Amino acid sequence: MQELSTFVWGMGDLVIGMLLPFFFVLLLVVFIHELGHYLVGRWCGIGVEAFSLGFGPELIGFNDRHGTRWKLSAIPLGGYVKFLGDMGVASQSDPEALAAMSDHERKHAFQVQPIWKRFLTVLAGPVFNFILTVAIFTILFSIYGRTVSDPVVAEVRPDSPAAAAGFHPGDRIVRIGDVEIKTFADLQMHVFDKAGEELPFLVQRGNQELTLRATPEMTEHTDPLGNKVRTAIIGIVTNIQVGNPQKITYGPIAAVGESVKATGEILYRTGEFISQFVVGRGDRCQLSGPVRIAGMAEKAAALGIPTLLQLAAVLSAGIGFLNLLPVPPLDGGHLTFYTIEAITRRPVSERVMEIFYRLGFILVLGLMVLVFWNDLFGC
Repeated sequence: MQELSTFVWGMGDLVIGMLLPFFFVLLLVVFIHELGHYLVGRWCGIGVEAFSLGFGPELIGFNDRHGTRWKLSAIPLGGYVKFLGDMGVASQSDPEALAAMSDHERKHAFQVQPIWKRFLTVLAGPVFNFILTVAIFTILFSIYGRTVSDPVVAEVRPDSPAAAAGFHPGDRIVRIGDVEIKTFADLQMHVFDKAGEELPFLVQRGNQELTLRATPEMTEHTDPLGNKVRTAIIGIVTNIQVGNPQKITYGPIAAVGESVKATGEILYRTGEFISQFVVGRGDRCQLSGPVRIAGMAEKAAALGIPTLLQLAAVLSAGIGFLNLLPVPPLDGGHLTFYTIEAITRRPVSERVMEIFYRLGFILVLGLMVLVFWNDLFGC
């Protein structure tokens, strides 16, 4: 009986501690993404057959007055909007279904819409993800502000690139190349992906300015959510005494501007990682799947609602970016086909689309296998 009680309480802790934060983050990001498709599609006059959070068998659902089936499905690892005339959840056309439609129904089918309507409807999903990221950061910056430190060196690590370059405690980094450095975070942002690349640092030392050249090196550290992260560093740190940490408060307009900047930094980092991964230089262990994200959500929830929302913002930007990659069945694959259609003034042939869809499915499936392997065994 004691063992059963321990098991039951343990399962309760698992649900509350890990699964609830995970589903909150995931379903929020997925819902906003699919809501973008839905709202813009409806605005364009396209009929929507189903709006689903999750895949597989339906758990609960209802029909609205427009005939759309809103449902929660059994596998909560994504979602979809199925437009009128789609063969499946990947927005491939169904010629037989189109042929069987009435004239009124065919008028609202997705595949017969002008290119610009299809393009905007597909683009809306990733764009809404970016909007969600900006909105979350705007709320957090408006309520909590942001703490920044001056880009002043408190300590130079022995045998580091900074030590070899001649950095001293008390040095203030003014610029890296043509980029002005205002905070220590600006320094980290500019260096993180420059491993092996010699950089010129304009440094203020007392009353003089001098240029020091350092080559960042790759290092691994653990972030607050327990992830092993590989970034480039030069080997300097700051502290309270010299960094002069200060809290910056933002009004609504300033918070939006800062949020757009923060979102842009996430997208830049994501793009840099993907480009390095494609050419074989990226660390595959940085790819996280549902299991690792669930662990991050648990730790973020333990740190507080702001941290959990920040995780949702980062994931939303990342998912929006990944969906723009020109790979079917991702949104970017559809946008690529629509762009080709707009240029050539004729649709891509069904045969060519089928080939690329199959290749895309294999690629996406392979990526899913990789992230699950990373989660469970690989890293």
